[in-house]
Amino acid sequence: MVNLVMRLAVRSVLKRVAPFDTTRLLTPLVRPINPRSAAPCSSFTRIRHRHSKSRQCVAMAAPSHAAAGATLTNPLLTDSPFPAYADVKAEHVVPGISALLADLHAQLDALERSISEQSEPTWATVVEPLERIVDKISRAWGTVSHLKAVRDTPELRKAVEEVQPERVKFSLRLSQSKPLYDAFLALKEGPGWTQLSEAQQRLVECELRDFKLGGVGLEVSERRLRLRGSGFWRQELAVGPTSMVALPLQGPAKERYNEIQQKLSSLATSFSNNVLDGTKRFKRVVTSKEEVDGLPESALALAAQQASKEEGLEGATPEDGPWLFTLDFPLYAPVMAHAKSRSLREEVYRASITRASAGDIDNTPIIEEVLALRQEKAKLLGFSSFAEVSMASKMATLQTAEDLLEQLRGASFEAAKRDLEDVQAFAAEQGVTEPLKQWDVGFWAERLKEAKYALEEEQLRPYFSLPFVLEGLFGLASRLFDVEIVPADGQAPVWHEDVRFFMVKKGGRPKAYFYLDPYSRPAEKRGGAWMDEVCGQSRLFAAEGDSVRLPVAHMVCNQTPPVGAKPSLMTFREVETLFHEFGHAAQHMLTEQEEGLVAGIRNVEWDSVELPSQFMENWCYDRKTLYSFARHHETGEPLPEELYERLLAARTYRSGSMTLRQVHFAMVDLELHARFKPGQGESVFERDQAVAKRTAVMPPLKEDRFLCSFSHIFAGGYSAGYYSYKWAEVLSADAFAAFEEAGLEDEAAVAEIGHRFAATVLALGGGRAPELVFQDFRGRGPSVEPLLRHSNLVVTA
Repeated sequence: MVNLVMRLAVRSVLKRVAPFDTTRLLTPLVRPINPRSAAPCSSFTRIRHRHSKSRQCVAMAAPSHAAAGATLTNPLLTDSPFPAYADVKAEHVVPGISALLADLHAQLDALERSISEQSEPTWATVVEPLERIVDKISRAWGTVSHLKAVRDTPELRKAVEEVQPERVKFSLRLSQSKPLYDAFLALKEGPGWTQLSEAQQRLVECELRDFKLGGVGLEVSERRLRLRGSGFWRQELAVGPTSMVALPLQGPAKERYNEIQQKLSSLATSFSNNVLDGTKRFKRVVTSKEEVDGLPESALALAAQQASKEEGLEGATPEDGPWLFTLDFPLYAPVMAHAKSRSLREEVYRASITRASAGDIDNTPIIEEVLALRQEKAKLLGFSSFAEVSMASKMATLQTAEDLLEQLRGASFEAAKRDLEDVQAFAAEQGVTEPLKQWDVGFWAERLKEAKYALEEEQLRPYFSLPFVLEGLFGLASRLFDVEIVPADGQAPVWHEDVRFFMVKKGGRPKAYFYLDPYSRPAEKRGGAWMDEVCGQSRLFAAEGDSVRLPVAHMVCNQTPPVGAKPSLMTFREVETLFHEFGHAAQHMLTEQEEGLVAGIRNVEWDSVELPSQFMENWCYDRKTLYSFARHHETGEPLPEELYERLLAARTYRSGSMTLRQVHFAMVDLELHARFKPGQGESVFERDQAVAKRTAVMPPLKEDRFLCSFSHIFAGGYSAGYYSYKWAEVLSADAFAAFEEAGLEDEAAVAEIGHRFAATVLALGGGRAPELVFQDFRGRGPSVEPLLRHSNLVVTA
C-alpha cells in the first residue's frame, strides 16, 4: 500500500484515490494485494492520493501562546524533520492536535483576511502561507497516523477517534475556503500568470480543481450549473463528466457534504481497525507433527517463535512445537503453499476470506454505508457516480480504465484456464481423486512449479538475507540514480528497535533520509507494505545556509523476521516488495522540485504514482542486480547458476492467473463505485460474484467475504482507483523496456538511461503532467506490449 500519501486528507493528496477524501487517515503508497495468495493479505494499504499529496508539511507564522506552550511540552509538535517517534504517546495526541488546530484556525483566519484585502494576490502572499499551514498539520497528523499503523494500541485508537473529527473539520475548511479559491483563481487570471513556472502553474490548476472536488462550490446558494462545455464545472475547472445534472446548490448541500466527509473518515478508521482485529483474532495452535507435515523449516521456526510469545507455550521449538499460525502473511502463505494437511489449509483459507465479516467487527454494514455516502457525495458535486469523481484527478477516464482492464482480461483469461487445468491434471497424476477446492490450488500449483522448474521457494531464502538484499538495492540505486545510501542509525528517533535509518547522499552531500521498518509484528502493526513521506522537499523550509529542506520518507514492510540467530531470510516475493517500496521512496527523495506542494510524490496522479515502484521490481530479475545480493547468508557463496536460470524460467509461471486476479479486484472496485446501487436488494457480495463470472476460472465460494478486508478501497486511497496498479504497470513495463532495448549488459547505456529516468520520472514530481513526464523519458507515449511480453501473454497470430 505508495502510502502516497495524502495523509492529511486535506482534500485528497498523495498515492492516491481520486479526489482525495478529506476524511481519510494517512494514505500511504501501498503494494497491491498479492495475486499469488489464495486470499487477500491482511491489510493492503500502501496508498496515496492526489489530494493528499498536494498539502503536506510545516508552520505559518508565529504560533499562538497556547500552541507555543504545547510545543514545549508535547513531543508530537516538534518542528524537526525527524519526529520524536520514541517519545510520542497516546496521551499526547488529543492535547497536541487540539492546540495545533486552534492555532492553525487562527492562522487561516489571518490568511483569509489578508488575501481578501489584496488587489492582486501573489505566490508569496497566497501559496507560501498556505503551504506553511498545511505542512504543520500534515507532519503532526502524519506522525499520529503512522504510529497507529505500526504501533497500534487501544489508547491510541481512542485518542485518534476523539480528535479526528476536528482534524477533518479543519481539512474541510481548507478545502472549501472561498477566499483561498478566489485567490488561486486570481493567480491564474492575473497578469503574473505567465511569470509562474510550469510547476507553479500546474499546482494552481490542480488546486482549483481540488477546491471544486472538495466542495467549495456548495456554499453558494442558487448557483446555477450549466451543462457541457459552457457549464460552471467545465468552464472553471475543466473536470467532471459531460452529462452533469444542472442543480441549484443550497447552503444545506455544503453541510451535508461535510457530514458525509466526517462519517467517511470515521468509517474508514473503523474498517481498518476491524481488519486488524480480525487478523489478530485468528490463532491456530498446532501440536501434531502430522498436521505441519510439508511446511518448510523457516515456517516452522517462525510459527514456533510466534507460539513462544503466548502464555503456556513458552517452550515451543521448531522441531517439536507447538506451532502457532495466524492470518499474518508470513505465517498464512506457507500454510497455503506447503501444508499437506488439507483440513488445515481449508481452515486457514476460510478464516482469511471471512475476516472482519461477522460479529462486532463485521465490515459488511460499513461497506454498504461507505458506498452509499460516496455516491451521495458524487451527486452533490454534480457527478453521476463516485467513479467519475475519482477519475477527475487521474490520467485515465472511467472508459479508458475499463478498456485497459478488458484488454488484460481478454489476454489473461484463457491463459488462466490453462493454468488451472495444468494444476488439476498434475494433482490427478499424484493420486488426487477429489475436485480441487480453493484451498488446494495454491498447494498443488507450488508442487507443479517444483516439478516443472525444480525450484522451491525455500531453496532461495538462504541467499536472500536482508543485509545482503539492502546492499544490492543500494548498489542498484547508485548505478541508476548516482546516489550513495549510508546507514545513519541513531541520528533520529525511531518507533521500534527493529527500525533502521539511512541517509541518501548525492554528490557527496545529504539529499534525503528514510526509515525502514521491515518485519511483521501482527500484534500491533497493520499488514501489507507501504511507503509514506515524513516531510517533503521545500525551499520554504530550508534551514539557514541550505536551499531546501531535505525530504524524509519511511518504508514499511511485513516480511519474515529474524529467527534465532539468523538474519531475516526473505522470500523472492519479499525481495520484490522491498524494491517496490524503495521505488516509491526514490520518487519522493530524489525530486528536484523545490516548490513543496509539487515535490516528490505530491500532486502526482494516482494512476501513475506506481510507475517507479513497479519499475524497480523488474531489476530483481536482472543478473547483475540479483548477483549483487544473492549470496548465502552463512558461506557468502553466490546463488547457483542453475537456480538463477530456474528463477527466470518460472517468472511467468501462472502469469495468466496472477493478472486475472488483479483485473478482478480492479473491476469489482469500479463496478461498486460506478454502477452498484446500495440498498436496492443486491448485496456487494452478490455483485462481486457476478463480476467473478467473467474474471475467475474457479468461482469463489458463496461465503467469500473478501471485500470485508479489501482495505485498499474501503480504508485506503484506492477507491475507484485499484485499476491504477495495472495502469501504472503498463508505464513501468514500458519504462524498463528502454533498458532492455539498449542492452542490460551495456553498463554505460544502463547508467545513461537510469540518469534520464531519475531526471524525469523521479525528479519532476507533480510539477509536470505524468503523460508529459513519460514522454520526456521514453520519447513517445506508453505501449501495453512490454507488459504483455513480460507476462508472457502476447497473443501470436
